[in-house]
Formats: sequence, C-alpha cells, structure tokens
Amino acid sequence: MGIERELKLALAPSQHDDVARFFDERTGAGKPIQLANVYFDTPDCALAKAKSALRLRRTPEQWLQTFKTLGKSVAGLSNRQEWELPVEGEKLELDALLDACDDDTAHEALERAAPDVIALFKTDFRRLVWDIEREGSQIEVALDLGEITADVEGETRRAEISELELELKSGEESALSMLAAELRGAFPELVPEDLSKAQRGYLLREPSEKNRNA
Repeated sequence: MGIERELKLALAPSQHDDVARFFDERTGAGKPIQLANVYFDTPDCALAKAKSALRLRRTPEQWLQTFKTLGKSVAGLSNRQEWELPVEGEKLELDALLDACDDDTAHEALERAAPDVIALFKTDFRRLVWDIEREGSQIEVALDLGEITADVEGETRRAEISELELELKSGEESALSMLAAELRGAFPELVPEDLSKAQRGYLLREPSEKNRNA
C-alpha cells in the first residue's frame, strides 16, 4: 500500500502554455505522456459509496490497475491509500489486486464489488510531468489537459480536464503548500480543486440538466 499525498489546482486551458513555460524554465522541458483510463464500479456504484475508486490505465509502457480510497481533500490537498499493479493487457486482474490490498475496510469493499464491476466512464488526457525539489522534498508536477466521458442511456456526456497536480514523492507536506503558494503568486487564477477525476466522472453520470448540457 502507498499513501498518495497530492495537491490539485484547477486552471483554464488557456493557461497551460504559460504554466508549462514556468516549469520548463526552472527544470527543463516536461515529459509528455498520453494517458487513457477506464473507471469501474458496480451498477449501483458500491465502490463509490465505500469512498473508493477502481481504475485501469494505459500508459506508454504498460497497463496498470489501481484501487484507491478517495480520502479527504481540503483546499486541494488530499491523502489517499492506493494500491497499483501492472496487468497483462486491457483487463482487470482483481484477484491480484485483492491480494495486494492490505486495508481490511478497502479489501472488503473491493471483494464485495468484484463480481459485478463494469466500466462506467473514461478519462483521456495529455500530461506533462516535471520532477521538482523543494526544501529537500521531491515533488512530481503533472499538468493535465483532456476530458472525461460517460455514456449514459445512449448519450455521451463530457467534462473538461484542466488541472495541475502536485504529488509528494518524499519529504514534508509543507513543500506542496510552498510550491502551490509560489504558483498562485505567478498565476493568481489557479484555484484548489477538491474533486478527483473519479468523483467528477461519477457526477457526470448523475441525471441532471447540467450534465445533459455538458
């Protein structure tokens, strides 16, 4: 099990080039990655009700399956439990994920849901990645631009992804706040984003006029 410590900031798509330039000038060109993700749950969203998320991700190198608790996010800063394993292809291997999940509550939620999980929505985005050091702490910066899509009753609903993720790889959480403050000084329009991509995907599936017009 790993603990994901991450601070997420929302930004307008028009700001992406300026933010990318901000990091390029300090650490060198960011590494571009194209990521495609499918999120799974039962038809009645048992995993979401258990405050967890199940994802299958295609990276340039491999397929990965991830199970994480949604945790709590305050002012964009979140702490989540996370279990991630490589898989052979575009298919979940839930037995392996259950073996790896060492939290009793999370394990029980996944075990109960496993026989009934189906694909609910997708996220597809381009990511630029930089590795940053602040006060002896290592931070991975990811600038994401893309969309969330969900097919609901024959209708494809869409929501934009435009965000900056600061993930603490080692060191103190205060380093995330320091970097975020530096960024907001340079880009005052940046705002904390407390909803994960998974949470936004579930919201996209809700029956509302807002979603129908998204």
